[in-house]
Amino acid sequence: MGARIAVIGVGAVGGYAGAHMAQAGEDVTFVDPWPEHVETMRAKGLRITHLKDVPEFTVPVRALHLTELQHLSKEAPIDIAFMCMKSYDTAWATTMIRQYLSPNGFVVSLQNCINEETIAGIVGWGRTLGSVASSITVDLCEPGHVRRAAGKSGAAHTVFRVGEVHGRITDRAREVCRLVALSDGAKVTENLWGERWSKLVTNAMANGLSASTGLISREILLDDALRHFSARLGSEAIRVGQALGYQLEEIYHLAPETIARAGEGDPAATQVWDEHRLEEARKPGGGAHRPSMGQDMVKGRRTEIEFLNGFIVDKSKEVGIPTPANAALTDIVKRVEKGELQPDKRHIIELRLN
Repeated sequence: MGARIAVIGVGAVGGYAGAHMAQAGEDVTFVDPWPEHVETMRAKGLRITHLKDVPEFTVPVRALHLTELQHLSKEAPIDIAFMCMKSYDTAWATTMIRQYLSPNGFVVSLQNCINEETIAGIVGWGRTLGSVASSITVDLCEPGHVRRAAGKSGAAHTVFRVGEVHGRITDRAREVCRLVALSDGAKVTENLWGERWSKLVTNAMANGLSASTGLISREILLDDALRHFSARLGSEAIRVGQALGYQLEEIYHLAPETIARAGEGDPAATQVWDEHRLEEARKPGGGAHRPSMGQDMVKGRRTEIEFLNGFIVDKSKEVGIPTPANAALTDIVKRVEKGELQPDKRHIIELRLN
C-alpha cells in the first residue's frame, strides 16, 4: 500500500501540490481551518487553473475541517504530513498532527519561511524534512480554487527542492520529491539550508513590498525606486546569510553576489539587476502575480512579515550586520496590517534607503 498523506493547510501551495497528488491517485487527506473552503472541496472538488498553456482540472478530494481531524484516530496513521500552514500557525498545527503520525511518519515543511526548527521541536529532527517551492506564483483565489499565474516551469526552472536537515540523500526525501514532482519540476538537494535562505531572500525582496504598497509584482519592478529598494532588501539578507555560513543558490536566476552588490550601489551590478528585472516585467504575463503577503493584506489576513524580513533582522543581530531596510519594511508592514497606514509606495520611497 502507498503512503497515507495529509496536507495540513490547503492554501495556494498545499492545494496546488496536493491536488496533483490526488489526481495521480495518491491517498491524500486535506485539512484546513476555513469552513467554506472545506465545504467547497467536498462538494465540488479542488480546482486548479493556470494563466497559460495548461488545461484546468478539478479533482475530487477528501477534505476535513481541522476540528474533524480527530476522525483519523479510527484510521490507519499518516505517513507523510505536508505542513502548509502560515508560519505563525506552525507550532500548534504540528502538535495537532503529531499524534496521528505512523511510527516512521514525518512532517515536511512546504512553507515560505524557515520553520523546520519549530517542527523539529515538536516531532523531533529525525521526523522533519523541508521542501522549498521556488517561484511557484500560486494563489487561493476563492474557496476550492487554486490559480497559478504562469504555466508549468518544467525544465526551465526547478520549482521544488526537497531536503533532509542533515543534507544526506535518503529514500524518504526521494519519495517526497516524487510526490511534489507530480505538479512541477523537483529535485532532492543536499543544501536544504542554503535553499531555504535563498528562498527567504526572494520572499524578502517581494512580499513586504507588495503588502506595504498594494502593488503587484510588475508595478514594483517597473518603478525605479521600488526596484532598487528591493535589491537593497536582498543585499542585506544575502550578507546575513553568508555570515551565517549558508551556501546560497541562485536568486531570480542571478548570482547572489550580483544582487548583493546591486543593493550596495555597485553600478555594474545595478545595471545587471535592472535589466534582468525589467526583462521579467516586460514578458507576456510577467509580474502579473500579487505575492502571497500582498494577497494576505488584500484579504485582511495576518501577514508573515515577522517570519520573513523580521527574521532576517533578528538573525542579523547574531552576526553584527546592520539591516535597516528590512527593519524599516517590517515596521511599515506591521503598521499597514494594523490599519495605522494605508498601502502606498510613498512609505518606501520616503525612507530614502535605496
